[in-house]
This record gives sequence, structure tokens and C-alpha cells, in this order.
Amino acid sequence: MLILIAGPYRSGTGDDVLKMQENLKRLEHPSYALFKAGHLPMIGEWVALPVWGAAGGRKVGDDLYEEIFHPVAGRLLQLCDAVLRLPGASKGADNDVRIAEERGIPVYYRLEDVPGCSEYP
Repeated sequence: MLILIAGPYRSGTGDDVLKMQENLKRLEHPSYALFKAGHLPMIGEWVALPVWGAAGGRKVGDDLYEEIFHPVAGRLLQLCDAVLRLPGASKGADNDVRIAEERGIPVYYRLEDVPGCSEYP
């Protein structure tokens, strides 16, 4: 399955780039376990960050940022087979879950609940 990993990225960082990078590392943490189980992990920021940069994005939260970041997840969810929602407050991740549920896409809240990942707590 193509699995969108959703969780806090910008939330709670005060737009501190280092904190956002730490959040991205937390989002990436389960990616190898998903891959080992035969899935393809996806994180919206893996797509949004280079698109934003190529478009001339400079400041987190600017109009260009808002134009790109949340719509990327919505477009990815047209392709994804499931969502892994990691803990933590995040309006964006909550929106991803809402979209997934509306589309009938399974949402997992624990890595070990993803098919094939029970041995990766």
C-alpha cells in the first residue's frame, strides 16, 4: 500500500525551522518499518517542500506556503491506500484523516496495526 504518514510538522513549532525538522524526523521514523513490510511510505512534506522551494517560497506560513502545503496532502490522498496518523496535535494531519475517512481510506493510529507491521512497535 501507498501509506501517507500524517502528524505534526509545523504545529507547535512557532515556525522554528529546527523544530520543524525534528517533527519531520518523527514523521519519517516509521517509514523504514512500512517499507520493510512491503508498503511505500509517503509524507506530504517530502513533496511540498521542494515544490514550495521551486516556486520561490521563503517564509514558512507565507501565501505560497499556504497555497502548496495542505493541497499537496489532499492530492496525495487521491493516490494513497491508507493513512498512518502519528500522535500529536496537528490541524493538517486531522484534515488528512477527515479526507481519508470521507474517501473510505483506512486510517491507522499505531504502526503495529498496519498490515505486516505488527512486529515493529
